[in-house]
Amino acid sequence: MAEYSDFRSDTVTRPTAKMRKAMAEAEVGDDVLGDDPTVQKLESLAAEKMGKEAAMYVPSGTMANSIAINGWTKELDEVIVEERAHLYNMESTHLTFIARVLPRPLPSNRGAMDPDEVERSIRKPGVHIPRTSLICVENTHNNWSGAVVPMENLKAIRKIADKHDLKMHFDGARVFNASAASGIPVKEYAALGDSIMFCLSKGLSAPVGSMLTGPKDFIDFGRRVRKALGGGMRQVGVLAAPGIVALTEMVDRLKEDHERAKKLALAIAELPGVSLNPDHVETNIIIFGFNHPKISIPEFLSKLKEEGILALATSGGRIRFVTHKDVGDRDIDKAISSFRKILAGA
Repeated sequence: MAEYSDFRSDTVTRPTAKMRKAMAEAEVGDDVLGDDPTVQKLESLAAEKMGKEAAMYVPSGTMANSIAINGWTKELDEVIVEERAHLYNMESTHLTFIARVLPRPLPSNRGAMDPDEVERSIRKPGVHIPRTSLICVENTHNNWSGAVVPMENLKAIRKIADKHDLKMHFDGARVFNASAASGIPVKEYAALGDSIMFCLSKGLSAPVGSMLTGPKDFIDFGRRVRKALGGGMRQVGVLAAPGIVALTEMVDRLKEDHERAKKLALAIAELPGVSLNPDHVETNIIIFGFNHPKISIPEFLSKLKEEGILALATSGGRIRFVTHKDVGDRDIDKAISSFRKILAGA
């Protein structure tokens, strides 16, 4: 089997040896019946990390966001989202399919919505008009190349939500990356959301799962929604165990991923066909335009694969590289060398 340097996503991270050992030794029960001790330990740890009353383990970040929006809204409501938000663009339309609400996408400056525009977009219900009930924010922002949304912007939006008696859900899939880059503790980010979700299966390297945290009554209702969506799992302590390792041992190393992403961005930014501002690479995601007169994006990705490099195309003529614990310095050097080789020979 060919060996690849896999930059497609930080979802491709493999569990560590300690995670595999924890899985093998996990004490389990039936989580749907509420008696899996390893899940309970993970949920308590997640709630404490976020400064929330309660937490719930779910199979995916998409399910966590689905449950949160369902829990904070009613059918026929409207939800304010950023126009490139992951939960709006890349989670299979669950806002309309599951919560049955209307998304109102707003433009932004690299994920930071204009607070004045957010306030102008809040609507009161009428015969023709839905009620705005929820604002969703995302940090780091996936589709803005892992941008860290400024704390002052998030605080301003929280103030508007409070003024209009709205809830605010925080898609924090990579909130630990935001914290590592900004130096702001995750609890401070989490405090701005009535609820916050985060992923264990991305840069934190656990094989499966995300956490949804918030008030206890919200999480209690969320368990009903999780069950309805088919997310009630039984002896799931074997999957929760590596999540505990992720939260206790994998957070501090995220800065290494950011440093490697910056190194790669600086090396490729001036190459022919590449459109990239390295200053916009703040965390572990590099998204850049590619417009070469002799090589299309599919051809370029194919040539990279021949060199042992895996990456993904995104919408709008762009390419996405993501650094994580399973791509080290040698993989970065290999990627830089492959870029130069392919583009020099075009």
